[in-house]
Amino acid sequence: MKKKFVIIGGPMGIGKTTVCEKLYQEIDRCVWLDGDWCWMMHPWNFSENNKKMVLNNISYILNNYLNNGYFKVVLFDWVLHQNTIYEKVLSRIKKPYEFELFKISLISNERALSERLLQAGVDKTKLDNSIGRLPLYYDLDTLKIDTSDLTADEVVCHIKNICSLN
Repeated sequence: MKKKFVIIGGPMGIGKTTVCEKLYQEIDRCVWLDGDWCWMMHPWNFSENNKKMVLNNISYILNNYLNNGYFKVVLFDWVLHQNTIYEKVLSRIKKPYEFELFKISLISNERALSERLLQAGVDKTKLDNSIGRLPLYYDLDTLKIDTSDLTADEVVCHIKNICSLN
């Protein structure tokens, strides 16, 4: 069986972390990297140097996961609102790893995303930024799952079906 590399993108607050946390616990020999973990710093600093460091860290970890024969499924989630971000990440994956790639974007309507962000206590600036990025996901070369009226468990089920993870 070929390894599966599942990349899940979406705006802040859409449910990527919640879905991946449930998903990786339901799949044997699965490992998960949340791209946000590589940004855990205080104070948060979005400098060019730090962007480069984060991309290097993500690439290093993903390459190690993909190279490890124990894992059959590698999950990676991050905001991923531009095709160039996918390209930067994927161009750093060392060959000759054999894997089936799934690029998925979680999307929703503005109302559902606003409700989730407000429930999480996100401030207005972050809420506006997340909603402002939502249209960008429709133009990506990814499979789309509209989470507007779905529970996290239902999204997990969709992903498992799309990626044949059952």
